[in-house]
Amino acid sequence: MSYTIGIDIGGTDIKCICVEAADVATIERRSSPSVDALQPDGKPGWFHEVQKIVSLIEEERGASAAGIGISAPGIGAPDESCIALMINRMEHLTRLNWSEALHRPEGVPVLNDAQAALLGEHWRGAARGMRNVFMLTLGTGVGGAAMVDGRMLKGHRGRAGHLGHISVDYLGAPDICRTPGSLEDAIGNDTLAARSDGRFKDTHDLVEALVAGDEVAQEIWGRAIRALAAGVASLVNVLDPEAVVIGGGISKAGDALFHPLAAELAKCEWRPFGQAVPLVPAELGTWAGACGAAFNVISRA
Repeated sequence: MSYTIGIDIGGTDIKCICVEAADVATIERRSSPSVDALQPDGKPGWFHEVQKIVSLIEEERGASAAGIGISAPGIGAPDESCIALMINRMEHLTRLNWSEALHRPEGVPVLNDAQAALLGEHWRGAARGMRNVFMLTLGTGVGGAAMVDGRMLKGHRGRAGHLGHISVDYLGAPDICRTPGSLEDAIGNDTLAARSDGRFKDTHDLVEALVAGDEVAQEIWGRAIRALAAGVASLVNVLDPEAVVIGGGISKAGDALFHPLAAELAKCEWRPFGQAVPLVPAELGTWAGACGAAFNVISRA
């Protein structure tokens, strides 16, 4: 039976799914550590791990995969041949041609990880059947991707969808992409210690204190939610989506996130037809990128 492999390369883990091409049922899932350190041959550990995963699957199944797709952080090349630019980490991803690395003359399409995650949610998750939708992944930073009229928004150079780097405070400090007062800096885990004067180091601790009635936590969380609402409302005006998918580790806060966010959006979202844009939690978790990488191959067949 023909099958397709989807691989999501992250800074911590490599996620892989194998799906039957005939009925898109998942055959198996695999996860292994992602090691960035260079090996004796000068290539990073994750490079060899991806090669190993593919070889093992093909050996076990006794046949080559019909196709392989890759999801990885960074700016994807417009032709999906590679990650065109990766800054500050996993630098060896840049310009790495996976078709050559995996010896696939038919090509190995490569997507930015956030775009792959949205594609996965579109295929099997919270955005099933939607043609206009955007996704925010709230975690260490804020990732994002948008689908417009059934097509992934990539832009001229492939950097479209960096939704965490919109400005929600034009007087704020520049973020890593030079955006003043970005959405990422307003709610991402990476800035929480600074935003709380060292009191909280991750959002899990912040939300626990919030639920326990801590007034300082309530103020810090309230500011972050207001910034998130302003960002979502602005993106809704630009993209006019059917729904907004919210994922990432911070989304695990559940009602503590979604209830106040809905309340803030009620104050600032433009609703010319009297309806709020639905906020929906992502369904695929850490497997969304691998699912999207696989579907990116299957949808071309």
